[in-house]
Amino acid sequence: MTRRRLAGVGIALAVMSVSAASPQRIERIAAVPAPMAVLPVAVHGRVVRDGDAFVRQWPGSYFEAGFAGPAVVFRIGSGEVALHLSVDGVAVETLVKPAPGLYRIDGLARGRHRLRIEVASESQAGPTRIGPFYAAQAAAPPAPRTRRIEFIGDSHTVGYGVTSATRDCSEDDVWRTTDTSQGFGALLARRYRADYQVNAISGRGVVRNYDGFAADPLPDAYPYALFDHRTPAAAVDWHPQVIVIALGTNDFTTPLHAGERWPDRAALHADYEARYVRFVQDLRRRAPQALIVLWATDMAQGEIEAEVAKVTARLRAAGERRIAYVPVDGLAFAGCHNHPSLADQTVIATRIAAAIDAQPQVWTAPAVRRSAPRS
Repeated sequence: MTRRRLAGVGIALAVMSVSAASPQRIERIAAVPAPMAVLPVAVHGRVVRDGDAFVRQWPGSYFEAGFAGPAVVFRIGSGEVALHLSVDGVAVETLVKPAPGLYRIDGLARGRHRLRIEVASESQAGPTRIGPFYAAQAAAPPAPRTRRIEFIGDSHTVGYGVTSATRDCSEDDVWRTTDTSQGFGALLARRYRADYQVNAISGRGVVRNYDGFAADPLPDAYPYALFDHRTPAAAVDWHPQVIVIALGTNDFTTPLHAGERWPDRAALHADYEARYVRFVQDLRRRAPQALIVLWATDMAQGEIEAEVAKVTARLRAAGERRIAYVPVDGLAFAGCHNHPSLADQTVIATRIAAAIDAQPQVWTAPAVRRSAPRS
């Protein structure tokens, strides 16, 4: 079935999608039909729980619920978001900037089903809300997968403009063509049948953001569940066996400007290397058994690769052993604003997979505990 995009406008909106199993219809409704009750939900990615709803801002969040019967209902809150919906692994619809309210998928066969909702868009402007989820009969959500991968980075990890057919994009084009679920992180997660988190923000660096703009660099934003620098991320139940990091594009692809705190490139390099080393060491304390993969492109005339190689060498000199460095050269950068394209995502995933596969013992790390908050 071809996935279509639906903008949520109007209380009576209904669009039909046909799958091989049964007709499926998604519509916006005014109230939760009786006798539906709140479903337990497996939540993947950083969220803040608010009753039976979830507030999220980091990209790549996804939600999975089990239910029985011909229909499932969920609420979408305010804020611009694009959501891929699937039932039993079959795409139903993509909601693009849906109006806040309740949405129902019905026309399903009787019996047990699995709903998955994936956030495709980036939400730097503000958090968005999803949930509660409702059905006439609850079933357990899918069990946590035994493999877990965390992806940390910038726009290359977000999937910025990845589906664009051109490098020339307006702000709206970027929003429409950004899709974290089609980035290399999601590709790797599917390859390894792993749960995953994407903790990345477009435009952020290790110590310097794109063109020097003022905002928390990624390591400063990382400890928080939202981009408010107030709400700590609860990582008690998140134990990745692999952590993949790509940071440096925004530190180095633009020249230093008067008034920035680094007098020259050498000072920027020194600050970047020291902060990146500390960031990885902080991650190591949180995930003592994880394989940490640092990867870099050959952008900025090779400056990024050279700096990440230095960071890797410094970590190894300090005793780090479960680390890999992956240079990724030769990308087309045909997405919006010279970002990795869909084809590039496959190249990136393949190169990183080779590093992971070289250390298969990574998947035999201590038993994984429950990875997702449940309602």
